Amino acid sequence: MASMRDIKRRRDSIQSTSQITKAMKLVSTVKLQKAKGHAEETKPYFNKMYETVSGMLARSGGSSSNPYVRNNRGDADSAQKPKKKGVIMITSNRGLAGGYNSNVIKLVTNGDFDKENTVIYPVGRKGLEAMNRMGYTLQGDYSEVINKPLFGDAVSIGKTVSAALENGEIDEVYLAYTVFKNTVTQIPTLIKILPFDEEDIAESQSGENSKAEGPVALMNYEPEEEETLGYIIPLYMNSLIFGALVEAVASENGARMQAMDNATSNAEEMIDTLGLQYNRARQAAITQELTEIVAGASAIE
Repeated sequence: MASMRDIKRRRDSIQSTSQITKAMKLVSTVKLQKAKGHAEETKPYFNKMYETVSGMLARSGGSSSNPYVRNNRGDADSAQKPKKKGVIMITSNRGLAGGYNSNVIKLVTNGDFDKENTVIYPVGRKGLEAMNRMGYTLQGDYSEVINKPLFGDAVSIGKTVSAALENGEIDEVYLAYTVFKNTVTQIPTLIKILPFDEEDIAESQSGENSKAEGPVALMNYEPEEEETLGYIIPLYMNSLIFGALVEAVASENGARMQAMDNATSNAEEMIDTLGLQYNRARQAAITQELTEIVAGASAIE
């Protein structure tokens, strides 16, 4: 059995840790309330943006030659060539948030993203450090963005990714982040945001046609279709990136609050257990001292 001194030292250490986890839980709770409200306010706009752009392309007849819309009727060699994928990965700058960061990282490492044909655009130091250790190609460092996301930050990331897509450095753009559902539930999510495949557009169009009673009219553009989509689609991508940043901040604070709450509960259980061990050790020490006193008194007599 451990000595009373060792048990007391360990109990004091756990009590100090418990005070830290309680403080971190309170800080995360305050931050979560603000981030949760921001996420709930902005989510309808970004959902509507996605629905609107998808509907526009579905009504365009799939004839656009815009670089953000991929024509699937290319040659066989280009179809068989592996696609270069760019992933905007949103994690946190700090740990102590349970499986929040590792769940986002697993979306890429366990998915169809080989190291040779994947470029990571990291938002958050935890994702950057993990993907760098695994040997993935990293482009830029947007760690400071996650501290307080602004729409201008999303525009900056969107311009970088759009330029890489237009220049042929990457063929597809994905977004890996965490959707905030509620305080205790955060859903790691991986979505493809660009380019739009003609098959997806045709499927969306057929879905709208099935809901409508008659034929769906094609979209009319003013000015030309390519010019209009060239303005709208980057705005759509920036909106999705900013929406993901806002969701990620709320998810991070929710995950950290939950992790610190669990850590505090575990610490309290350990303190109770160590308290019982300390009392048993103290009782055993007192019993031993009494036994020694009685034995000494008997020896004198």
